[in-house]
Amino acid sequence: MSDAGVDRETVRTEEIAAEQRYLNVLYGKLDDLRAETIQRLKDTLRDSGGPPQARTERDISTRMYTDKLTQLSAVEHGMCFGRLDLDGGETFHVGRIGLFDEDDEYEPLLLDWRAPAARPFYLATAAARDGVQRRRHLKTSWRKVLDYEDEILDLDAAEQGSDLGLAGEATLLARLDARRTGQMQDIVSTIQAEQDRVIRAGMNGVLVVQGGPGTGKTAVALHRAAYLLYTFREQLSKRGVLVVGPNPTFLRYIGQVLPSLGETGVLLSTVGGLYPGITATGTESAQVAEIKGRLSMTDVLNAAVRDRQQVPRDHVEVTFDREPLHLHRKDATAARTRARRTRRPHNLARRVFREEMFRALTMQVADRLGRELLDRRDLDEINVELRADPEVARALDELWPELTPKLLLDELLSSPERLATATAKVLGDAERDALSRPAGTPWTPADVPLLDEIAELLGEDDAQERADRERAEREELAYAQGVLHIMEQDEEIADEERLRVSDVLDAELLAERFRTRSDLTAAERAAEDRTWTFGHVIVDEAQELSEMAWRVLMRRCPSRSMTLVGDVAQTGALGGTQSWDQVLSPYVQDRWKQVELTINYRTPAEIMDIATDVLAAMDTDLQPPRSVRTSGHQPWTRRVPADELTTTLPGLIGDELREVGDGRVAVLLPPALLSESGQQLAEALPDAVIGTRPDDLESPTVLLTVDQAKGLEFDSVLVVEPEAMAEASERGINDLYVALTRATQRLGIVHSGDLPAVLARSAENGGAVAG
Repeated sequence: MSDAGVDRETVRTEEIAAEQRYLNVLYGKLDDLRAETIQRLKDTLRDSGGPPQARTERDISTRMYTDKLTQLSAVEHGMCFGRLDLDGGETFHVGRIGLFDEDDEYEPLLLDWRAPAARPFYLATAAARDGVQRRRHLKTSWRKVLDYEDEILDLDAAEQGSDLGLAGEATLLARLDARRTGQMQDIVSTIQAEQDRVIRAGMNGVLVVQGGPGTGKTAVALHRAAYLLYTFREQLSKRGVLVVGPNPTFLRYIGQVLPSLGETGVLLSTVGGLYPGITATGTESAQVAEIKGRLSMTDVLNAAVRDRQQVPRDHVEVTFDREPLHLHRKDATAARTRARRTRRPHNLARRVFREEMFRALTMQVADRLGRELLDRRDLDEINVELRADPEVARALDELWPELTPKLLLDELLSSPERLATATAKVLGDAERDALSRPAGTPWTPADVPLLDEIAELLGEDDAQERADRERAEREELAYAQGVLHIMEQDEEIADEERLRVSDVLDAELLAERFRTRSDLTAAERAAEDRTWTFGHVIVDEAQELSEMAWRVLMRRCPSRSMTLVGDVAQTGALGGTQSWDQVLSPYVQDRWKQVELTINYRTPAEIMDIATDVLAAMDTDLQPPRSVRTSGHQPWTRRVPADELTTTLPGLIGDELREVGDGRVAVLLPPALLSESGQQLAEALPDAVIGTRPDDLESPTVLLTVDQAKGLEFDSVLVVEPEAMAEASERGINDLYVALTRATQRLGIVHSGDLPAVLARSAENGGAVAG
């Protein structure tokens, strides 16, 4: 080795040692903070009993210290990942959280990646240095520095990065080439400039992030959630942030990203998980889900509710006070008309209907007794007796029952007569028959937007509950006033300028603290409350949402502070969208902004070349994203006789497992084939699973439909029977595009018939297994 080589190696060794010493300081600070937090949590938990205010403050402190401890533990791995050397000689290290030196006027030891001062780490270039001389990317393993990559941002230096302008190219490519683990990893150390601009965009309004496969849409969305919570903590801490994903498997896949970024208070959910008390595990055909997702279902549900507001054909006879009493059609019709004119939800308008009917029945009884002999007190007594009579109550309930969303929807879908009435003006016979199902059928994800809509139509008659709550609040306020009075009397005021308790805490605020469950975060409270509205909503795979699902999300975010990420070229759901304007115009008109991610970090160029042909066959003007790397592995095809498919696949999958080592292999099949042969394939492969549960991604091999694979990535992907996949639905070509772009390294295509014409380029690469 030359002297220059020895010198470079010596310098590198010394630099790594210096970074290690600094990293030791940072982890020492982290350990101190963790120990201090643990001690404060222990002290808080020991402090039991006391007045309500003390217990409330203890609960708040317990939650605060628990969250802090969770945050400190979550950032243990990769806590510091970079350094900025500035023109003025200052040096800042950048990491997952901010750490400060309390002994040196709170000088920053580690910049939080979301802080404005850290932004040049992601945006500085040789052409726009922003005062940065050098950007260093650190490679660490837990608490050990392994290596580093330096970028000298000097206009006279050699060319920096590639024509895509990648920051930290070597670090980025090493990360992209790493094996998948079954859980999504954050990109905080390798955020690129176009991603950073999306992450740090303002919170107001609707931001649409359109991006092709592998552009990092999901990672950008999650980092945006962490950034918004850091930057707008005061606004968002009370209302929380909702992140919506396409399925539970996807939520499991991304579940560790936000904690690793120092955020634990975000609610992750599917649309099907947004109705408290409902577990939507049922399945149904894509066609049925599409019908349920149509906006016209609002008319169906409105008709279903009105159908439960009945009047007698002539009259209904009941016995009251041992005499017959008639509920006449004329009276019921008048009562129903008046109730509907209030425009209140069904259960609230029911009170108006009953009031009118009790008034009519009171007059009927009075006429029987001789109205001229009765005064107002007598009429009031008759009214009270009618309200207490169970037979009268049952008769009125038959005409205008109190309903719940689950009861109404289950009875609607299981009753051919009710379904025919509600859908008469909206659906054809075949579509109506498709919706019909037995009573008690498990709820499906497409049912949840219907339940949510029905809940809005029904409302909740909480008059008694509200009266009880108001009475309790008056008692709590009186108690709080007494507590403050005692506290003021007990204070020993030595200085006239000293703040008194009443200067910073009034009785109403203290009473509110008594009422609020301080042991729950905003996200936890939101999960229990259907009517909760969030400070910001982020939707991944947003192109898949139906019109009814959009209504649910818009109700959850009346401020319309939303980030929507997706790719209309990947829309697979029959009720999904092909146009962002079509989705958003009914809610925000033209008050939304779209940005596009153009660089493909996941899919190698060899695979993207084939996927681009599929994109070109779609009716879209979208451009394919540009891949940043090649894998060195050409996609391969293999034709197998149909009757030998399930016996040949295990061998092909085994070959891929050997190629990816400890990586992950996904086998993507059409739904019918997965249903028919999935179990047989799983049994023939060690450690293979059919991916229907969130934790299945930990397995080396997983068998999935394209819909289940949305948003996921794997080292190797086998696409089985692409022709059947493309012909499975009206959006089959979109599904094929998704299937081809799930791989980070290797792609194989297995087919028994002819390949679709759009895969002609893959056929040209050869019909035998490569490698």
